[in-house]
Amino acid sequence: MIETLPDAHGHFGVYGGMFVPETLMTALHELAAEYERAKGDPHFQNQLAQLLRDFAGRPTPLYFAERLTKKLGGTKIYLKREDLLHTGAHKINNALGQILLAQRMGKHRIIAETGAGQHGVATATVAARFGCECIIYMGAVDMERQALNVARMQFLGAKVVTVSAGQATLKEAISEAMRDWVTNVRTTHYILGSALGSHPYPMMVRDFQRVIGEETKAQILEREKRLPDLLVACVGGGSNAIGLFHPFLNDANVRMVGVEAGGEGIRSGKHAARFQGGRLGVLQGTKTFLLANEDGQIELTHSVSAGLDYAAVGPEHSYLHEIGRVEYDFATDNEALAGFKLLSETEGIIPALETAHAVAHIAKVAPKMSGDQIIVMNCSGRGDKDVAMAARHLLSSS
Repeated sequence: MIETLPDAHGHFGVYGGMFVPETLMTALHELAAEYERAKGDPHFQNQLAQLLRDFAGRPTPLYFAERLTKKLGGTKIYLKREDLLHTGAHKINNALGQILLAQRMGKHRIIAETGAGQHGVATATVAARFGCECIIYMGAVDMERQALNVARMQFLGAKVVTVSAGQATLKEAISEAMRDWVTNVRTTHYILGSALGSHPYPMMVRDFQRVIGEETKAQILEREKRLPDLLVACVGGGSNAIGLFHPFLNDANVRMVGVEAGGEGIRSGKHAARFQGGRLGVLQGTKTFLLANEDGQIELTHSVSAGLDYAAVGPEHSYLHEIGRVEYDFATDNEALAGFKLLSETEGIIPALETAHAVAHIAKVAPKMSGDQIIVMNCSGRGDKDVAMAARHLLSSS
């Protein structure tokens, strides 16, 4: 039996915690207390359930990928279709939960960070829905490769702030958002987009994303009368993966694999696979596995997918890796691009490049499994935002 964590101080074993400036501690404790009250408030739960149903479009289907199943040898492959949600990814689940918490706390200025842009779009969407001021921090590199989502955020009324410091990707965007929050903490709520950062965010984001796994469990039992043999999801910070995995953690016969960004290969050093040579450290509020050198300096990361291009992983994933409950693999840029092409051409579903990393893993393992086994993959987002990037790699070489 796996213990439900975190503890009262936000620790998953040795991971997690609250490593933030003193000026943020009051806000974090206020948020944690408000979230505990909200969990026991039927009005909050009913309001969130209604928004998830009528605004976001839940429940999402569990789709049997028949042609992909045949192409990869016959192991049944199901896709949890989070890509069909409003805004195009799972990020809206968490954004809706957090905007309701912000309303309860009387905070009407909303800030967020974004890498692939999907969390930024989800945050801008819920801010527009509730009439809140919205500022999104985004790295200059990510703004260039995710121009479509930048425009979507702007159409939704958000101000998108370019972050040019450092590597100009997700890590720097989070740093800028945290600086803003320190300055404006009394009026502002920070909608953190993944199961990362200081307590209570890893717990809270996980809980808002658990709906993915809860629906999946009910749907697969209805369809197959049993649980799947394998769950697969991509892992950047890890919100879509922990959302799928968490309701299955105590189902011992269900294997789970999180797929990180292998970039140009582990040996190249140009990747974002934290469990491949990463080390324990503290980054942006939490103690977890991260990519750092022997002096503790954060290393540069690389991925063709902006949403996986981050130096740390959520602390609960570090804990699940340590106890051996979840396995973590990686897919390279080239493997992910091949996965992008594979799902598009076999099922008519163009996945996000993040999701394509999970497809790449399935392409490797499904042919080695038997025909009576079942795989469920979280299709965490759709590929609209990545068409230009994928075309640059795939169409120019065809």
